[in-house]
Amino acid sequence: MKPLYLPPDGRPRCAWCAAAAGDDAYLRYHDEEWGHPVADDFRLFEKLCLEGFQSGLSWRTILNKRDAFRAAFAGFDYHRVARFGEADVNRLLLDAGIVRHRGKIEATIHNAGRCVELVAAEGSLAAYLWRFEPPRNSVAHNLSQSPASEALSKDLKKRGWKFVGPTTMHALIQAMGLINDHQPGCHHWAVVHKARDSFKRPV
Repeated sequence: MKPLYLPPDGRPRCAWCAAAAGDDAYLRYHDEEWGHPVADDFRLFEKLCLEGFQSGLSWRTILNKRDAFRAAFAGFDYHRVARFGEADVNRLLLDAGIVRHRGKIEATIHNAGRCVELVAAEGSLAAYLWRFEPPRNSVAHNLSQSPASEALSKDLKKRGWKFVGPTTMHALIQAMGLINDHQPGCHHWAVVHKARDSFKRPV
């Protein structure tokens, strides 16, 4: 396991935060969002899409562009995104505020349609995703994939989703709080543990 990162405030954090030197927004993401349980479908669709855009890039890059992504993709309202057409693809390819990757842009629009179908079948995206919650106290600090991410990836692909490989889905599982993957000793491990304890799982 990598050593913890100790920023100037003296509170130890996960090793990946070392990239945040001088970047308060990156630290806030770690402290206030990463690993905290999420049940809002639009936020979950956003996280799923952005993890796909992050593939091959740094999360810091995606985080810095998140507001532009939200504006470009209608707040990640999957109902609206599902109606995007070729003119929207061309508009997005000209948007310097986001990652201008045709495959990822088209996959986001495609996945929005699959999300509409999934919600109709399963009740909500949140209820569906939380069914993949790993056993309590599961950790995967040194892994890029997990049994849960492999199962989720396999099921989403069966439903026609794109850019949802097991590594991308493991990052989603960590980010949305399906698992508390803050390193032991990280100041926010206990915060997320408490949040998960009090979180009402969607059904």
